[in-house]
Amino acid sequence: MELTHVALVIADIGGYTRFIKLHKTALLHAQEIISQLIEAVIDRAAVPLTLNKLEGDAALLFAVTGDADATAAGDIARQVTAFFSAFHAKARELSGSRASCPCDACQHILDLKLKAVLHHGVVAIKKIRQFEELTGEDVILVHRLLKNGVSKPEYILMTSSFHRLAGDLPGYQSERSEETYDALGRIETVVLSPALAAAGQLPVPDCA
Repeated sequence: MELTHVALVIADIGGYTRFIKLHKTALLHAQEIISQLIEAVIDRAAVPLTLNKLEGDAALLFAVTGDADATAAGDIARQVTAFFSAFHAKARELSGSRASCPCDACQHILDLKLKAVLHHGVVAIKKIRQFEELTGEDVILVHRLLKNGVSKPEYILMTSSFHRLAGDLPGYQSERSEETYDALGRIETVVLSPALAAAGQLPVPDCA
């Protein structure tokens, strides 16, 4: 086991719990839709970003970085904007291809939204066979940040530690905020939301 500086990313489908709860009669279709949307998102991840695990309606990704690697942080932030484009393109595709299905799940695909949390910190990486388990306070923090006070349906939330490296994103409005959690205290954040139409209409950045 070793301590390593990493960038942590969680891409989370908003509305998932309500989507499943309200559409139990179409549970199979709902699960298929969520799976395809998550796959569309993680397919856009590239080096240095790696999928660590799927967590129901969310994906945890990470990248090993230096303690102040602005280049890697900027690249990861651009990749995350591409997650939104991929998510909305797949949602529109599924909505069209499933339009003839009368079940509630297939009729409410476009109600689903995407949010992402980005953080830079230190984790312990435990290797068990071919799997890598990330542990530590920063892993707990990035998960806690999914429960926040942001009222927007779609956004990118960066901790101040990540934002100091990556900076703002073209086409996004930034707003400084903070969250407070028991045992973790006050966390300074920056919330970025699309300034150009809907998230799904933003241009896909060149992440090469």
